[in-house]
Amino acid sequence: MAVELEIKLTLAETDLEQAVDWLGQQSGVKTEATRQLLNRYYDTPSQDLNRRKTALRVRQQDAQFIQTLKTKGEFSGGAHRRNEWEWPLVNDRLDTSLLDATPLAGAPVLAHLRPVFETNFERRILMLCEGEGVIEAAIDQGAIVAGGHRRSLNEVEFELKSGDPASLLAHALDLASEVPVFLNLVSKAEQGYYLAGQYAPVVEVSGTDGAPISVTGFLHGLSVAWLLGQSYPVERVDLSQVRAVARGLGLLDNLEAILAALGSGVPVAEVAATPALGQLQIRLAAA
Repeated sequence: MAVELEIKLTLAETDLEQAVDWLGQQSGVKTEATRQLLNRYYDTPSQDLNRRKTALRVRQQDAQFIQTLKTKGEFSGGAHRRNEWEWPLVNDRLDTSLLDATPLAGAPVLAHLRPVFETNFERRILMLCEGEGVIEAAIDQGAIVAGGHRRSLNEVEFELKSGDPASLLAHALDLASEVPVFLNLVSKAEQGYYLAGQYAPVVEVSGTDGAPISVTGFLHGLSVAWLLGQSYPVERVDLSQVRAVARGLGLLDNLEAILAALGSGVPVAEVAATPALGQLQIRLAAA
């Protein structure tokens, strides 16, 4: 088992090449081979894995096959932290026996797994090396496919390989100063389940026991609204805690400008097309 620490940024397709060009100009960058990735995700007809916030896939990477299990993990300090298990395969067939050393060991649901959706994309890898720190920047461009439905996929993922976790947010903020980005807390798997009609998320308007929404809750709500193609329900959410954090960072005016746009009904995806939202998200996440 490994622990994955990453930040995922969604970009408009028109901004992705500019992001690649900028990343390629950074000092200490090393370019690795471009790969075609075909990923098939599995679940039961009653979505048992989805309810466990667990993703199980088989990936074809060029001529190699890899089976991966990921847990939802947590979002903390601006990055996703997940448990992850990987196994090489000889072909594209799911091997449930490999799950015996994971939380799914012996689960009756394993007998009922079937393909649900695919995420198929080209991945370009840039290794960002600075001192003892190494960050993998994966630029993904392709589509999520479920049945006859298709959703475009344009992402930059920063994954920490070694060094200070704070460097992930630093690189994300540097990129956000060059092109509009959206700090996305909705995974590829969640997008796939939604496209397959097996995931119906809602934007949370309050925290635990009716408490004000936390910064993480706000960021997650923005991501869910983005997925649904909606605005964010500013008028129904107690954002006092988010405003307090923004005030302490000197970002209250920035936050209020974003909330004014969302409060007028502008979809999150449209607000994300300008640099202000992504920059605000990353700085809030770093607090």
